[in-house]
Amino acid sequence: MIQINMNLVYTIINLIVLYLLLRHFLIRPVMEVMEKRRRMIDEGFQNARSAKEDALKMKREYEASLSGAKQEAVRIVENARRSAKNEYDRIVNEAGDEAGNIIVSAKETVRIEREKAMREMKSEIASLAAASARKLIKEGTREQQDQALYDEFLKENADEDR
Repeated sequence: MIQINMNLVYTIINLIVLYLLLRHFLIRPVMEVMEKRRRMIDEGFQNARSAKEDALKMKREYEASLSGAKQEAVRIVENARRSAKNEYDRIVNEAGDEAGNIIVSAKETVRIEREKAMREMKSEIASLAAASARKLIKEGTREQQDQALYDEFLKENADEDR
């Protein structure tokens, strides 16, 4: 049969005491440290997931606002083009109206100047006609001049024949 030796009993008691001491001073603190480490790692994963979700949410918001900004930029450019075209049309119309007014004014000025020139020409013609009439009256009529020239011609020729 098996003999139980006192050394064996002491060895078993020593092992049990050693196990209890190791469990109390080593295994339990190591397990607590490992549990804390596991919780810390789980929290890190949870924080990383939250950060990733926040980043994705911010990315979607950014893309939405960027799309909105692009649409706003397109709308602003279109409004600016429309405003510029309206301003261009207004300026062209004003320039056309002003040119039409200048042409009308120029035609009126030309008409007035023409009438003035015609009045001056009529006045000049009248004064020339009056001057010609005075000269004709002063010199006599054409028949009288022709007769005087004829008489003078005859007189000169008669003097030469003699």
